[in-house]
Amino acid sequence: MEAMKNIKEIKAELAALRKEIRYHNNRYYNMDEPEISDYEYDQLMLQLKAIEKEYPELITDDSPTQRVGGTAKREAGVLVAHDVPMLSLEDVFSEGEVRDYVARIEGYVAELGISEPEFVVEEKIDGLSLALRYENGELVTAVTRGDGVTMGEDVTGNARVIDDVVESLKEKPEYLEIRGEVYMTRAAFERTNDRQELLGLKQFANPRNCAAGTLRQLDSRVTAERHLSLFIFNLQAVRGKEFATHTAAYEFMKEQGITVIHGYRVCRTADEVWEAIQAIGASRSELPYDIDGAVVKLNNLADREVIGATAKVPRWAVAYKYPPEEKETVVRDIELSVGRTGRIAPTAVFDTIQLCGTKVNRATLHNQDFIDQLDIRIGDTVRVYKSGEIIPKIRSVAKEKRPLDAIPFRISESCPACGSMVSREPGTADIRCTNPACPAQRERHIMYFCSREAMDIKGIGESAVVGLVKGGYVNTIADLFRLKEKREELISQGILGKEKGTDKALAAIEKAKGNDPWRLLTGLGINGIGKTTAKSVMKHFGDIRSLMDATEESLAEVKDIGEITAAAMAEYFRRPESKKLLEELGEIGLKLASEKKESAVADGDSSLPLSGMTFVITGKLPTMSRDEAAEFIEERGGKVSGSVSKKTSCLLAGEDAGSKLTKAQTLGIKIIDENELRAMCNERGTMSDEITLALGD
Repeated sequence: MEAMKNIKEIKAELAALRKEIRYHNNRYYNMDEPEISDYEYDQLMLQLKAIEKEYPELITDDSPTQRVGGTAKREAGVLVAHDVPMLSLEDVFSEGEVRDYVARIEGYVAELGISEPEFVVEEKIDGLSLALRYENGELVTAVTRGDGVTMGEDVTGNARVIDDVVESLKEKPEYLEIRGEVYMTRAAFERTNDRQELLGLKQFANPRNCAAGTLRQLDSRVTAERHLSLFIFNLQAVRGKEFATHTAAYEFMKEQGITVIHGYRVCRTADEVWEAIQAIGASRSELPYDIDGAVVKLNNLADREVIGATAKVPRWAVAYKYPPEEKETVVRDIELSVGRTGRIAPTAVFDTIQLCGTKVNRATLHNQDFIDQLDIRIGDTVRVYKSGEIIPKIRSVAKEKRPLDAIPFRISESCPACGSMVSREPGTADIRCTNPACPAQRERHIMYFCSREAMDIKGIGESAVVGLVKGGYVNTIADLFRLKEKREELISQGILGKEKGTDKALAAIEKAKGNDPWRLLTGLGINGIGKTTAKSVMKHFGDIRSLMDATEESLAEVKDIGEITAAAMAEYFRRPESKKLLEELGEIGLKLASEKKESAVADGDSSLPLSGMTFVITGKLPTMSRDEAAEFIEERGGKVSGSVSKKTSCLLAGEDAGSKLTKAQTLGIKIIDENELRAMCNERGTMSDEITLALGD
């Protein structure tokens, strides 16, 4: 009975461990939002492997030790079958395990008849795997790993805008498939996160997540804007040319202009292999990108075929994982900053240390609860780590080194930027400034107001907003609409460009007066109010002015609004300065009330021409942006979805339509252009009837 009980407990432990690892696999591979560090994940896998080694009879085919972690996501693009599996690598964590691997390969000389082994040691880039396929020297397909064995996602359009991707080779072999790692340099990642913060958008946790999410973007312009990079690390398949070794394939690729892993080393003994691994580890601080290990692989390609692979990993290679870097330093100050929404963010400032290749002297403390949990005080010695992430974090406090005069830190009850009262948001750990005119929020607020998500004022970007605020031209969003009075001065200052650029920007501001009120409501920057919620609010109330007298209870009745958001809205519209701002905007000429046709949509008017239909939009339309097309459809009773499915009524397609078009054709979905959309609503556009769109056969 005791043995049976033990086996039951072991099975339960295995089931729980596998479930936890699958959860984290999904967060990492498919959602690009890991919750734990690479080191913590590796520890879970080591625990699972140890149990399965002791009880091999309990190993199952679907165990995470037997499968690649990811899945192919149909919504990210068309699924493509793998010609060659894109397997993971076996991870090792010690010098002993590295030497065991070398000895195992050397043992294959007599056992399998392979040649005397030669190894290649190279950096393991922390990114997203990508295979590039060339036919007769021309790039035809780029595919992600997906499940690694059967299917991946077609991301060819996005791959073409990566600078390191070569589209045409100098030599033209019949077929060439190579595999690499898409990544972001630290500089590109920081620029992207700076932009996310300025626009009030969610920041990425690390370069790997950002690279993965960017490669799966449906809009290749976003991919190009973020400046991804690519290293090639393997020859997958070739026809029309032969290579004896991995390094010979690398030399050919370099001749074609292909970027391969740099600084790789050829080794013949276990000592040389370990020295190369240590050298790569020592160089991490000098690299402009993140690596999470070193790869050791057999150089001879024919011998690789003889040795083969398991269902998950090749037997001819391993990945050595460096231990997470962690260093002690002393906290000298805790600074407070104010974000666009008024959220007060504490940051620890400490003595500079070197971590994962960069100098670090600051780390976010998130909120008062985090500070209390770790009991962080000025003067404390803290342990700081990155654990494969670009954002430094404080792991713990060395309380035995705490100075006697250290006192607990509390975020003050007044805003550090304007002195106004702060309040803790109910149900959250966030503390916010209550003053919407707080100068620290001004630039970010105005930038968000002008962004595509809100008022979509073209020509008023990040640098323009900074210049306008610093020059004293804009203090509130209402001031934007008075800029035309300063035209000559703006031209002479060059803040919006020369005469032509200034006039275009001023015209865009003037045009924005006619925007639907939901855009204005979005742009006010009320916490919790994005464009989807703003549309629901306007459909329910019809007029922004009516929100000034709305109670929290009546606001909470609106679809998509919870109690916290309702409270934030009620508080915003109660403020005298908010009422004054809306009065100014109304006097300037902005639309505060929805048109009747929007109310008709809200009431489910089945007489509207697109009622009951679901549309998906792809490609560049002749006269509308995608947002404008979505508004056009919704105002006429239709719905807009982000992905093609059997429930899709029509695909609205423009130039450069990508994978959505292919999927719609596969499912037999009706494909229309902008003229046909207008015709469905008995409306004429401004396009010439001669315009035709290349939608494919």
